[in-house]
Amino acid sequence: MTLLHNSGFPRIGHKRELKFALERYWRGEDSLEKLESTAADLRARHWQLQQDAGLDLIPVNDFSLYDQILDHSLLLSAVPSRFGDLSRLTHADAAFCIARGKNAQGQPVAAGEMTKWFDTNYHFIVPELRRGQQFLIGSNKLFEEVAEARALGHTNIKPVLPGPLTWLWLSKTGEAEFDRLELLDSLVEAYGEILLRLAGLGVEWVQLDEPALALDLPAAWKQAYESAYSRLQGTPVKLLLATYFGPLKDNLHLAARLPVDGLHLDAVRAPGELLNLADHLPAYKVLSAGIIDGRNIWRSDLAQALTVLDPLKQRLGKRLWLAPSCSLLHVPVDLLSEAELDKELKDWMAFAVQKLDELALLKQGLHATGEQRSLLLADNTRAAQTRRQSTRIHNPGVQERLQSLTADMAQRHSDYRKRRPQQISLPLFPTTTIGSFPQTAEIRQARRKFRQGQMDAAGYREKMREEIRKVVKIQERLGLDVLVHGEAERNDMVEYFGEQLEGFAFTRFGWVQSYGSRCVKPPILFGDVSRPAPMTVEWSSYAQSLTERPMKGMLTGPVTILNWSFVRNDQPRASTCRQLALALRDEVRDLERAGIRVIQIDEAALREGLPLRRSDWQEYLDWAVESFRISAAAVQDSTQIHTHMCYSEFNDIMPFIAAMDADVITIETSRSHMELLDAFRDFDYPAEIGPGVYDIHSANIPRQEDILALLKKALERIPAEHLWINPDCGLKTRTWEEVQPALENMLAAARQLRQQHQKQNRARA
Repeated sequence: MTLLHNSGFPRIGHKRELKFALERYWRGEDSLEKLESTAADLRARHWQLQQDAGLDLIPVNDFSLYDQILDHSLLLSAVPSRFGDLSRLTHADAAFCIARGKNAQGQPVAAGEMTKWFDTNYHFIVPELRRGQQFLIGSNKLFEEVAEARALGHTNIKPVLPGPLTWLWLSKTGEAEFDRLELLDSLVEAYGEILLRLAGLGVEWVQLDEPALALDLPAAWKQAYESAYSRLQGTPVKLLLATYFGPLKDNLHLAARLPVDGLHLDAVRAPGELLNLADHLPAYKVLSAGIIDGRNIWRSDLAQALTVLDPLKQRLGKRLWLAPSCSLLHVPVDLLSEAELDKELKDWMAFAVQKLDELALLKQGLHATGEQRSLLLADNTRAAQTRRQSTRIHNPGVQERLQSLTADMAQRHSDYRKRRPQQISLPLFPTTTIGSFPQTAEIRQARRKFRQGQMDAAGYREKMREEIRKVVKIQERLGLDVLVHGEAERNDMVEYFGEQLEGFAFTRFGWVQSYGSRCVKPPILFGDVSRPAPMTVEWSSYAQSLTERPMKGMLTGPVTILNWSFVRNDQPRASTCRQLALALRDEVRDLERAGIRVIQIDEAALREGLPLRRSDWQEYLDWAVESFRISAAAVQDSTQIHTHMCYSEFNDIMPFIAAMDADVITIETSRSHMELLDAFRDFDYPAEIGPGVYDIHSANIPRQEDILALLKKALERIPAEHLWINPDCGLKTRTWEEVQPALENMLAAARQLRQQHQKQNRARA
């Protein structure tokens, strides 16, 4: 019979138990033992759930208290020197030091750089390497969890580890640049020791994740794959090499001939490669078909999946395995928790638990024929047909407006140089924040009471206005130049807008992990999008009425709403994005009419949605940039358009960033020490830039001198008249006790920089 397995299960718990346990520990309210107990309960629950679902191999080591790549760096003793000797700490505390920015003595240091895991919204801590580094086993977490699973009776386990080449590819060098492949010999030796220890624990199969095989790889890295896996083939375990998030393309022959015992392919992203790969696999190798979508929440069309799998079964027999396309980390836990979700929409969906059920049903269907198969798939087939035929999905008015789009709707009246003199007058090095201020317990309580009917609309409105008054006063006292209203009314930067747009649905427990204890609840974009009424105008207008300083209107951009939602898969993403852009265009126009002269349209996820293969970039970037411009271009030249981007390397897409035609772009740069600005300098970026000067993901309060040092680095790359000063990102997740002194130091550094710049100018004169 066909074997079923999984690459990973959501670790947060269906009620976010892990999030709350982590935060209690970080606040000092719970012991580490209590946190570890919660983690152990979750692992036991998830292993048993997968066992009961019929999996033949259950993943181990997919659980992490913060990030699995960080866990793996600790396993390999890859700890940056600034953290000191973390070996005396527990694995958990060592990970928290790196992720949250503390050294072994508990003193603040720069936290590990964080970026997106390929094209997902999951963040990982980037490994930092130094020349001549030796890798040694430095953590027992992996081996302890293997023993833990076996003690619970799970002998059919499959440890899952990042593959050596993907881990090395995703790493960065320290201050001295060198070829990371210089470290491959030591790295492979450490992997050999890890696999040997796993074999000693009775492990038969180990999965090594190599999603880097879905990328454009240099020849030297392709050769490194052959070298590394040739050296690992002698280890006494069977290796399943897993690639996902994209097709193999030119790496298909390479992957097929690597000396491993099985190969997993993302058959959702690369369905056409399964048969081709089967043709190239030696007779002893397993082919794992990742046929259930691990990235989205729609039910699979199992009948369609079987048309792909039937010829493979004929060819491979027992060597055909079935699995989700990738780890289920990227979807919510259990749809059964959603008692309030619209029944028709719910019938079209599958969360992690349901995807395992789909996998089991697919296995049954694969070994059935004719009427028996039709009966097995009857409910799945009915749901797929109902969704295709539903009138709720298509709105003729939206489709008609989409068809009427013209090129000039994506064009500002004038270019940046002509617009800028007409816009707000600001001092040199203007200061602002990215949008949100701390979401306090009082704010969350008011929102909860309003949703539950314990507070009427008028009471809620006044509570939010009270919060706006507070943050405006704080910003004026601090001396910020461009203010924000604080976004107290927003539960999430995407969910808030989805709640007010047609075509979206929402869950109550549909949480997924973004990083650490940070969880998001993506909206479900199921149909055509339109805006019934203004969404932000009232709040921004009220905030502007409280101050003479310019107030930014804050919007989430169309590409980010798209990339941070669970998006319909029945039409091209480009069409859905343009629908979002038209809805936001109406909001931008209404903000301008209400007197808001600075409007920020966040595109935090534009780079995140970039296809993994360079040959696919042009098409995506064309419609993504066009969508942003459609949303922004309806305003007059006198209105200043800002955008914000997170975790982005820009050097290879600078023409498209410039083509967005924003007046000001703010980016996260503090963890990279302003290195990202090299791309803007080399490209001669024409507009204004606000590089983040302190890391909002860390509880550390930045010192004035550190911010000033970063600003001086920025001035080496950006003309003074184009430099803005702001934090890395929004301040929603921080406390006021952290935010106020951090902003005070930021404003003090800005004043100091202005004074120094004036002195230099006088000296030159």
